[in-house]
Amino acid sequence: MTKAASSSPAIEAPGSFERMIEGLQDTMTIARRNLIGIWRTPQLLAAVLFAPILFVLLFRYVLGGAINISSVTSYSYADYLMPGMFVMTLFFSVMVTATGLAADVQNGLIERLRSLPMARYAFIAGRTSADLVRNVPVLALVVAMGFAVGFRVHTSAELFILGLLLALLFAYSASWFFALIGLFLGNPEAADAAASFVMLPLIFASSALVPVSSMPSWLQGFAAHQPVSVAIGAVRALSLGGPAASHVWETLAWSLGIVLICAPVSVWWYKRAA
Repeated sequence: MTKAASSSPAIEAPGSFERMIEGLQDTMTIARRNLIGIWRTPQLLAAVLFAPILFVLLFRYVLGGAINISSVTSYSYADYLMPGMFVMTLFFSVMVTATGLAADVQNGLIERLRSLPMARYAFIAGRTSADLVRNVPVLALVVAMGFAVGFRVHTSAELFILGLLLALLFAYSASWFFALIGLFLGNPEAADAAASFVMLPLIFASSALVPVSSMPSWLQGFAAHQPVSVAIGAVRALSLGGPAASHVWETLAWSLGIVLICAPVSVWWYKRAA
């Protein structure tokens, strides 16, 4: 008597394309969670929207009458200032990535997410993607404020938009760096202090507010070539005119380099911390 063999269909493991789609969906879910969290937190939403307005007004009208830039440019201080404000405001904005991820580590969210069948990189990529989406209206608000205080574009609309996109790209790469700080420290207060320690020298020892040539000679080398100044130089050249190619390529190189280093290290540390 022949025994009937019953065979169940083989379960195929998802291919690389299916895993990529699932990882993208996981990333979008985490990004949506973070954006909803901002919308449902009025204090954080107010800080995101009104801090850029305060920055523009303070730097434009407090420093504007005291700083003489006629020796380095024929443009007004408002024209000189605003490209720096575009990059500076976005850089300030992504600093919250460090404290947000540190809080998630501290309250055990990583352990809960680890138990779910989701891509390991989705948690961090979702946070940085949410930063990118949040920064679009922030940048639009700063641009509107810039035009209100006297800033004018001296190139073309296409080049100006390219400069804004470049500023968003640089801020996105910076969010990966701050994500690594938050994951590494795992404490919101420590992450905030460390992020400020990194951010303040890069912002104020840059070409954002004053020309690099006005700084002490021992500081000029750092101020001219550090990533924030490079990004500001690119946005400024695309907005006001002048040689832009070298600044653009250097900004792209800095942005790509930061992501290529910080993204894999952040994902590795996330797996280790979890």
